[in-house]
Amino acid sequence: MMLLSYCTNVHPAQDLDAILRQLDTHAVAVREKLGEDRLGVGLWLAATVAEGLANDPGARRRLAAELEARGLAVQTLNAFPYGGFHESVVKHSVYQPRWTDPRRLKYTVDCVTVLADLLPADAEYGSISTLPLGWREPWTPSDDTRAKVAFDEVTRVLGETLVRRGRPVKLAVEPEPGCVLDTMADAVDWLAGRVDPRHVGVCLDTCHLAVSFADPRRTVARVVEAGLEVVKVQASSALHIERPDTEAARAALAEFAEPRYLHQVRELLPDGRVLASDDLPRALAELPATGPWRVHFHVPLHAAPQPPLTSTTDVLAESLAAVAEQAGPRRPHVEVETYTWNVLPERHRQDLADGIADELRWARKVSS
Repeated sequence: MMLLSYCTNVHPAQDLDAILRQLDTHAVAVREKLGEDRLGVGLWLAATVAEGLANDPGARRRLAAELEARGLAVQTLNAFPYGGFHESVVKHSVYQPRWTDPRRLKYTVDCVTVLADLLPADAEYGSISTLPLGWREPWTPSDDTRAKVAFDEVTRVLGETLVRRGRPVKLAVEPEPGCVLDTMADAVDWLAGRVDPRHVGVCLDTCHLAVSFADPRRTVARVVEAGLEVVKVQASSALHIERPDTEAARAALAEFAEPRYLHQVRELLPDGRVLASDDLPRALAELPATGPWRVHFHVPLHAAPQPPLTSTTDVLAESLAAVAEQAGPRRPHVEVETYTWNVLPERHRQDLADGIADELRWARKVSS
């Protein structure tokens, strides 16, 4: 079975005490609802928290002890959002700072230091997911060079961590629609030959993959053929609408057009071309709606949205199967990442701990 966690970026916590309160309120409740002695959590640490922990070995020991006391195990960190992930408007700011900015490198190195001390004794490795370089505009050849230099430096740190600790911490680049590395194919093309695959691989976010209309099995095969590793899978599901031109479809989609996060949309045309729009309100105004749409809105895994909307859990299931078949004996960390619970339309919500527990039950069944 793949190693399963849920991502704590769903919780608004900007300091260590707030993180512990959120774990007490939600993660412990989820573990108890599942009837388990230990629960995997994919921890999100804002940059200020990661820096404080990286500079204080005693604080890292305290956090490790607090996690163990609560029956929580951390094998993966989500280092995509730098901070402010629960501000009233996030949108494009989630892609800052880019991998051309020294702050991104420092944040990632801080996360490596923290995770190395949080890994439980039975963890084979740790993983850290990160953004796909940055938003696509602006991006120049000199930006590419600066990003490569930053990846060389974080790779050096990852190599030293392996020598010092005896267990690897791996960086997992997570492509996302609209970014420099928009698709998994883009990520493979950029990483292959640029990075050391012992230390840097990919994070396969199954919502992002579905939005791109990519084939899961061919995608995973391309990663493996390039000599890269699927280090981490973010188990997530996108919105799908087969007929976006109907009045009912547009009314249902409009409910999900909320102001906090960016919800990129892709439309599949009959000739196989894919049209792009950077956010759902824009898509409703500018896409022709002659083919099916997929929307970057992470929806709960276990509860399909109400018709005429559906979700892409079939892509998620096929992706997990492809990774299990093609990626070799090492199974990636699987992190359920529905960070959008608090911005779902009211009629699609439920108690957060109940919802996360239901998602984990669903994911365990699909991934076993």
